[in-house]
Amino acid sequence: MKRHDDERFYMTTAIAYTSGKPHIGNTYEAILADSIARFRRMQGYDVFFQTGTDEHGQKIEDRAGAAGKTPKQYVDEISGTVREVWDCMNVSYDKFIRTTDPDHMERVQKIFKKMHAKGDIYKDYYEGMYCKECEAFYTPSQIEDGKCPDCGSEVHPAKEEAYFFRMSKYADRLIEHINTHPEFIQPVSRKNEMMNNFLLPGLQDLCVSRTSFKWGIPVDFDPGHVVYVWLDALSNYITGIGFDAEGNSTEQYKKLWPADLHLVGKDIIRFHTIYWPIFLMSLDQELPKQVFGHPWLLQGESKMSKSRGNVLYADDLAGIFGVDAVRYFVLHEMPFENDGTITWELMTERVNSDLANILGNLVNRTISMSNKYFGGIVEDKGVYEEVDGDLKTVVTGTAPAVEEKMQHLRAADAITDIFNLFRRCNKYIDETTPWILAKEEDKKDRLATVLYNLTESIIIGATLLEPFMPETTGKILKQLNAVPRDYKDLDTFGLLENGTKVVEKTEILFARLDVNEVLEKAEELRQKQLAALGIKE
Repeated sequence: MKRHDDERFYMTTAIAYTSGKPHIGNTYEAILADSIARFRRMQGYDVFFQTGTDEHGQKIEDRAGAAGKTPKQYVDEISGTVREVWDCMNVSYDKFIRTTDPDHMERVQKIFKKMHAKGDIYKDYYEGMYCKECEAFYTPSQIEDGKCPDCGSEVHPAKEEAYFFRMSKYADRLIEHINTHPEFIQPVSRKNEMMNNFLLPGLQDLCVSRTSFKWGIPVDFDPGHVVYVWLDALSNYITGIGFDAEGNSTEQYKKLWPADLHLVGKDIIRFHTIYWPIFLMSLDQELPKQVFGHPWLLQGESKMSKSRGNVLYADDLAGIFGVDAVRYFVLHEMPFENDGTITWELMTERVNSDLANILGNLVNRTISMSNKYFGGIVEDKGVYEEVDGDLKTVVTGTAPAVEEKMQHLRAADAITDIFNLFRRCNKYIDETTPWILAKEEDKKDRLATVLYNLTESIIIGATLLEPFMPETTGKILKQLNAVPRDYKDLDTFGLLENGTKVVEKTEILFARLDVNEVLEKAEELRQKQLAALGIKE
């Protein structure tokens, strides 16, 4: 297994919009990004992982007013909540940027000024249909039954003076880049959508400033205007690491850019694969290497809605199932391209079948047998049988398989490979029957070898599990009195030192749950949501 020591890897999530507390669907992106960042760190990469909050716009101004707060008070609270949720889920970001950060605001003003000086931004009037939720204008041909094509909200006629960006100036260059860099937009279905629905029909110039509200970054040479939220928000990927449009970018920026990965929801991939690359071309900066548009996590068969009381929050779920169980579920259940489903019943089933039975039971049985038969001492006595070879083949083949999956951001498939290793260990116990070997004195060395093989296998599996379930990995290795295996050694079997002593008393990793008790707690949470909105059923 090759290590990538000191090879830099810069990745980002989309920054969370501060309109409210992020639900589990929003949080999935941060967890997925974290698993990628942790895996790259395990490989030896010098990872810089940035996330944060998008805090400007008319919607924020309106919501703050309705709450009787200033916009800054409002976003301070929501941004703090977002960060608390990310921290609760063990998201190991290196920087949490806010678009109200003074250095970001100053750098965005310089970006706007440079684009204007270059002739890419000009002033005109905009008249069209406007969606407040998306903070976007749409042409009549894009409107569906008076509704926004992206979020389904009502759109309304709007006219105001605005600055516009000449998108068509760079369209051909972007089309050529997409065609010559097939890895740029992933999955491929997203690429086809962007090309056929937006680029090939022709791009309209984009509104990049607003005058109808004040909560935004002022255009410093025309104070009646504030920078349109998308130019402001997208710029965070470069301002957060020190880009300066006047040529004074930091060493960090020079080291990290271009980004290796922008991880975003499929609903905003247009902004990241059309607007953002064109902005970068205007600034004469390299384009990110890859934009990955992940699917949505649905509650049952529908999107989550506060009015239905079916919004699931990560910290609420963690209070019932535990942080790593939530991480496991959203990572395991999300397909590569299609939307995933989360329900209380399904989560309970996964905890019981995968986490309690397959993983927890395996660790508990292995440690208990080591204590029962050898006082907790683990030793390889070299008494091999044919079944050992098959176990070792599965175990040593798991790391290369996981690496290949994670190279293509297929986290769900990677976790499946790791749990197949644990399944193979459980099967190995059934095949070798340690409880029968223990009854025969001349089989004692064979029994010791079996338990060594199991312990070694679990250490390798637990090390691979760390990017996805970091707390669980720590608990498993602590009970085995082991440390994480170095990445380059994960395809090598037999490195556990003879004489290692496991703990005397095992800690239950995941307790089995009663689905009816879980559903009772779920209903309590739902009623609290509805009560907070003043909704009576």
